[in-house]
Amino acid sequence: MINSSFGLLADPTRRQILDELVKGERSAGALVKLLKKKQPTVSKQLRVLREAGLATVRIDAQRRIYKLNPDGLKEIDAWLAPYRVLWENRLDDLERTLATMEK
Repeated sequence: MINSSFGLLADPTRRQILDELVKGERSAGALVKLLKKKQPTVSKQLRVLREAGLATVRIDAQRRIYKLNPDGLKEIDAWLAPYRVLWENRLDDLERTLATMEK
């Protein structure tokens, strides 16, 4: 089992799956087609994401529909918070500079 969200995101297939799930719910079959990966590979990574709390699944007849669980990304969001503040400050500085240049 992977210990952190960072470890989970180290795998490119899992990142691709999350990139698709952020756009909306996807069936396992749709993910296989979108990612151009083999079904066992996608199923394995979906299971890892589900067990880690980054994705949820619901059954719809014969299909399994996966959805991103944003709560699973809290660890990464917390880690990024100080960097986000740094960029916001820099963007504010840029905005002020541009405003003075317009005058």
